[in-house]
Amino acid sequence: MTSRQWRGVASREHAAAYVQHLRGATFPALQRLPGFIDASILRREVPEGVEFLIVTRWASLEAIRAFAGANVDAAVVPEAVAAMMVDYDRMVRHYEVLDS
Repeated sequence: MTSRQWRGVASREHAAAYVQHLRGATFPALQRLPGFIDASILRREVPEGVEFLIVTRWASLEAIRAFAGANVDAAVVPEAVAAMMVDYDRMVRHYEVLDS
């Protein structure tokens, strides 16, 4: 199993809309992909706004390619999400899940 992790900082005024976007659009789309397991939203207040860490779990890197494309390390950030962010990772981190 592989964990895919992405960090972004939303402006305070867009933080709730970002969570709504994840729950209403992103996560339902991911659930339709073979090999997607689950997702978590972690959040904390930071001086620049609200920092989010999005953690998804996948059966394999091959399953992630169906979502991310050939370069699995590139972040998938829709234009609407980029507009909500003060800063965000352009690259993601992948970890092998040893225990769950």
